[in-house]
Amino acid sequence: MNTMMLLIALGILATVAILFTGLGSMVKGGEFDDRHSHQLMFARVGLQGFTLLLLVVAVLLNLH
Repeated sequence: MNTMMLLIALGILATVAILFTGLGSMVKGGEFDDRHSHQLMFARVGLQGFTLLLLVVAVLLNLH
């Protein structure tokens, strides 16, 4: 279970990193934001989904 918790923690940290990168990009604006805002949002949503999936699997493994 320690490996699963490590993966969940890494997923949360990656999600937060992408979130703050996207927020900083939006605040600053400019060419980087124009080119990468959609990619950053897509990556954040994907990481959130993956982390949520890991959480569900961890709960289900813990029930059995």
